[in-house]
Amino acid sequence: MSAKAEAKQANQNTISRYAPVNGLKMYYEIHGEGNPLVLIHGGGSTIQTSFGKILPLLAQHYKVIAVELQAHGHTSDRDSAESFEQDANDVAVLLAYLKINKADFLGFSNGGHTAMQIGISHPGIVNKLILVSTFYKRDGTMKGFFEGLESANLGNMPAPLKEAYLRINNDSTGLQNMFNKDRERMLRFKDWTDDQLHSIQSPTFLILGEHDVVTAEHAVKMSKIIPNAQLMILPGTHGSFIGEVCAAEEGSKMPEATVEIIKEFLDK
Repeated sequence: MSAKAEAKQANQNTISRYAPVNGLKMYYEIHGEGNPLVLIHGGGSTIQTSFGKILPLLAQHYKVIAVELQAHGHTSDRDSAESFEQDANDVAVLLAYLKINKADFLGFSNGGHTAMQIGISHPGIVNKLILVSTFYKRDGTMKGFFEGLESANLGNMPAPLKEAYLRINNDSTGLQNMFNKDRERMLRFKDWTDDQLHSIQSPTFLILGEHDVVTAEHAVKMSKIIPNAQLMILPGTHGSFIGEVCAAEEGSKMPEATVEIIKEFLDK
């Protein structure tokens, strides 16, 4: 069967549903069959904007559970601030609801922070972690990252992310609310400690681009603190190598190549 035929078959097996999770009506999709692999999107994003390029490829080999977090995409909001701790708890409760005892996790950007927090707070449900473009301390970002957030407004949000949200919700107030909560979450960001990072016992794969939000030096440091970690730095920018909607390059084979390397890590 060709890759296109396999991808089409995977799409036909898609399940799209909601689950009651900690006061949320939480949206999730299940694609494909095999060992469970949870995908956690970036800030301001949806399943498709973060993973539209790689999800069909991963679903040819795994049971992919893709989630949308509080106030993002199809998932409802609640009267509380966003936090990576709460997001991690939400994902853990969703997996319990789905009767999945253990899974691999792949998180991109802010979703990588959530995945890392799952590795710290809920180690029993983690098989392997893939942290894409993720930092654990404020000084691990490119110069000016947090300073830029201080003055950021909805106008600075990438158009493809705004358009994706509005296609799902057609609610400009909801879009502003999501932006505000995402921004505040990052402005309140506090470093994880080295001890917390060292507590992650699951095999961990760190991936970033050479021109990413995360510095290469910081990623190397993370790879040395997490006991069972390996690191890959790829050509490209934040998310380009997985085909994230704001960074995808037309005709690039990098997303396919990245999936092949991820598959090798997961299948060991």
